[in-house]
Amino acid sequence: MPIPLSGIKNYLKLKKMKQLNTLFLLLLLFGSMLSSKAQHHDRRPTYVLVHGAWHGGWCWQDVAQRLTDAHYKVYAPTLTGLGERKHLIEPSIDIDTHIQDIVNLIEMEDLHDVYLVGHSYAGAVIAGVADRMPSRLHKLIFLDAMIVEDGQSPISLQPKAVQELQVKNIQRKENFAPFDVALFGVTAPSMVSWVKERLSPQPFGAFAQPLHLKNQYGNGLPMVYIACTDPQLPIMKEMSQKVRADKKLSWKYLEIATGHDAMLTEPKKLADMLTELVD
Repeated sequence: MPIPLSGIKNYLKLKKMKQLNTLFLLLLLFGSMLSSKAQHHDRRPTYVLVHGAWHGGWCWQDVAQRLTDAHYKVYAPTLTGLGERKHLIEPSIDIDTHIQDIVNLIEMEDLHDVYLVGHSYAGAVIAGVADRMPSRLHKLIFLDAMIVEDGQSPISLQPKAVQELQVKNIQRKENFAPFDVALFGVTAPSMVSWVKERLSPQPFGAFAQPLHLKNQYGNGLPMVYIACTDPQLPIMKEMSQKVRADKKLSWKYLEIATGHDAMLTEPKKLADMLTELVD
């Protein structure tokens, strides 16, 4: 009995559809393999830039762009309760919250061999991250940063008079208002107004909570301290002296002749300095 012409057409149509589906699946598989291979071979150094008190990821814009233009991978997250996340500020935010912010970023983005940079208050943050996940990090870079050790808080390192004022804030559960931008070395009129518009209160718990470390400071990672020396804040001068006098840990010590907010006042010099630390 002869096969109807319509049956032959349907058979050929079905066969063609199966072939197209097979081809589509093969293309998907091939694309996935290429993507996986590209990710696997992406060996560019990765920077995670962590801002200090009152700031946000916004302060790294120029430095991050320069590093990106130099073909590095760059992340400049904003800590909870600050910058564009200032609407999330509330009493439970502390150093642990900010440490977890960076730990989560590194895990979610699947980052490895990270050059972790912490500015000012974020010295406490990156020390905490190193304590929790050293295997994901390559080097710790402290930019004019607080050296907060186990059991210390950012407040405990301040002069007595400053501590007394800050303790009153904490007792009232008041967040810390930003300092005058001149203290950060920001003096250019256009830059002053731009920075002032973006500074936001620092969660009081982030200054008050003692840092808890389970391992030796730095957790065996290479550490670099970059001091901002023109002008140098008195508290940061103490930090840089502490680093240079440290006989237990092996620090690389560098200086940059600018104010505290080097990422804003000397972005090119700072970006160049960061790239020179790649090994």
